[in-house]
Amino acid sequence: MATETSAQSTAAEAPRYDGLKAVFINCTLKKSPEMSHTQGLMDKSIDLMRSAGVHVDSLRFVDHDIAIGVYPDMREHGWEKDAWMDEVWPLIEAADILVIGGPIWLGDNSSVTRMLIERLYAMSGEFNDKGQYVFYGKVGGALFTGNEDGVKHSAMSLLYSLQHIGYVIPPAADAGWLGEIGPGPSYLDEGSGGPENDFTNRNTTFMSWNLMHLASILKNAGGVPAYGNSRKEWNDGERFGFDANPEYR
Repeated sequence: MATETSAQSTAAEAPRYDGLKAVFINCTLKKSPEMSHTQGLMDKSIDLMRSAGVHVDSLRFVDHDIAIGVYPDMREHGWEKDAWMDEVWPLIEAADILVIGGPIWLGDNSSVTRMLIERLYAMSGEFNDKGQYVFYGKVGGALFTGNEDGVKHSAMSLLYSLQHIGYVIPPAADAGWLGEIGPGPSYLDEGSGGPENDFTNRNTTFMSWNLMHLASILKNAGGVPAYGNSRKEWNDGERFGFDANPEYR
């Protein structure tokens, strides 16, 4: 009886996060409207976040004419077209939560996923209104689908990249589904068992809520405190207590 009461209480007290914004970027190799198995898994997290009040935008990276490179606007570096600054970056900049989803090929992230990471890295020299790197105060997570091993390897690479440029990574910030090794059914294929897989559904749910919880905590706190991490103040000579020449005795 106590367990039932506790479960009912927890469900009744599910938090609302109406003030948060999230953007989900699918790094599938397939252009719309071709079916994306990765999108099938991402939609579960999207639906959960929207049910909690989060405003969610979702896009496929390959649907946009984005140039390769590590500068904010590659049109200034020889490319005729680059939709990054006009079509994709505004959604990322406005979002409290970024979730990157992608397929696994040869046990690793897709080429499109790596291209997205490079374009995010291109923005890492920009600053927020507190003089911190522009991604400070935002949280990131990752979702994967495939028919081979590689979820944890892909997550390690992607989540490291996100935290390196300033994103905060909550606990259990990744989830994925892997079918039978070889040319077996993919996530949305009939009989795959993917959408019903309890392990994947649990991890996707935990990731979604942890992203919302942490994003809300950071937003309510005004982001990450700026002391000790302001690039502008460092460039101006402030060292935040760091002594480059301590006296050893």
